[in-house]
Amino acid sequence: MKPDYSKKATIKEIRERFDKDTERFSNLETGQVATIDAPLTMDLCTEAAKYATPDARELLDIGCGAGNYTLKMLGKIPDLNCVMNDLSMPMLEKARERVSPQTKGTVTIIQDDMRNLDLAAGSFDIILAAATLHHLRGDEDWEMLFAKIYKALRPGGSFWVSDLITHDSEPIVRLFEDRYSSYLETLGGPEYRQKVWDYVRYEDTPRSLTFQLALLAKVGFTKIEVLHKNTCFAAFGAIK
Repeated sequence: MKPDYSKKATIKEIRERFDKDTERFSNLETGQVATIDAPLTMDLCTEAAKYATPDARELLDIGCGAGNYTLKMLGKIPDLNCVMNDLSMPMLEKARERVSPQTKGTVTIIQDDMRNLDLAAGSFDIILAAATLHHLRGDEDWEMLFAKIYKALRPGGSFWVSDLITHDSEPIVRLFEDRYSSYLETLGGPEYRQKVWDYVRYEDTPRSLTFQLALLAKVGFTKIEVLHKNTCFAAFGAIK
């Protein structure tokens, strides 16, 4: 039986929430404060991309928000041509405003659901997806997008993910949800913890790290790496 996602947030609702939160996500240090180890995983994903694809010229940032990952990437490989995708036009406009002065390459924004992206084969050297894949719903969405990303990469290109994850064992789900709850309380007490969990439960449908690593292999990747995992968050990727 397929899971019922009918009570989850719609794309429109998710877009509207992010439309209102552009300024918070425009801060490289605090924009993802609810994400454990966010500065570390941002650094690891972009550093991995630099090491794996040092001669990169073409970058795609899926679910780019206000452009933090693209900016971090440009700090390591300058003057990339940057394609940034997001649901939110205010986020994209802020991303373009912040990124354009930092590269001599082209800057292109695409407002659309990531599932609808039309990506030409072999058109990118680096693809980043930070805090966005957890909005995918059914397994077919995940497989379709991962296959599309694999096809869009040039040989030797790399794909790096930093995201919320779940786990395959219910006791371990409870373990890490309890630990994440404790972390959230250190940021803003019980009210903040509840606020975060409320929108996670309503908006998000994360998959486990094991599911995503297996899916990377299924769509064709052979060089697959885990960069970091802490509680309900992981950074990982693959090289084509």
